[in-house]
Amino acid sequence: MLIKRRFALTLTLTAVMMLSACGFQLRGSGPQANLPFKTIHVGLPDTSSLGKELRRYINGTGMSVVVDDAKKAEASIDVLSEARDRVVLSLNSQGRVREYTLNYRLSFRVIDDKGAVLLAPTDLIVSRVLTYNEAQALAKEAEEAALYRDMQNDLVQQMLRRLAAIKPGLDQPGLDKPAVAQPAK
Repeated sequence: MLIKRRFALTLTLTAVMMLSACGFQLRGSGPQANLPFKTIHVGLPDTSSLGKELRRYINGTGMSVVVDDAKKAEASIDVLSEARDRVVLSLNSQGRVREYTLNYRLSFRVIDDKGAVLLAPTDLIVSRVLTYNEAQALAKEAEEAALYRDMQNDLVQQMLRRLAAIKPGLDQPGLDKPAVAQPAK
């Protein structure tokens, strides 16, 4: 019995050391993305929930500051379009909705203080499936709102990863055509 416990403990410790040695870490558990700009302008109104969250994450990196004036910023994020929609995914035997697909689409670009495009117009699309039941309509509305908040958070994280990948002063690949992200499910 003692030998089995020692073997299990040794095996567990070996697995933990191997995972830490390979550089494994959970997404979001390490340092925030290092943005290549000291000052950034976010082209969204202060009342926009997406704008608030994006500003909070950028300021939270500790490396960059969001400024109100685009002329004082090294880079400016221009949101070209933002849309949410709900599409019927499946119906039950009575012809009533059983599932919806929720989509959140965002198109943005990044330009520098001289007007040069640092990141070509990029389309991000995030999708989630929402099961529906008429008897739980209020609960499903709250669930839908929570899913949209989660999708918005996912979009902000994707935007920050793309911002962190920008190398100012270098020719950016793919500026001749927009990039499209794969939908997350």
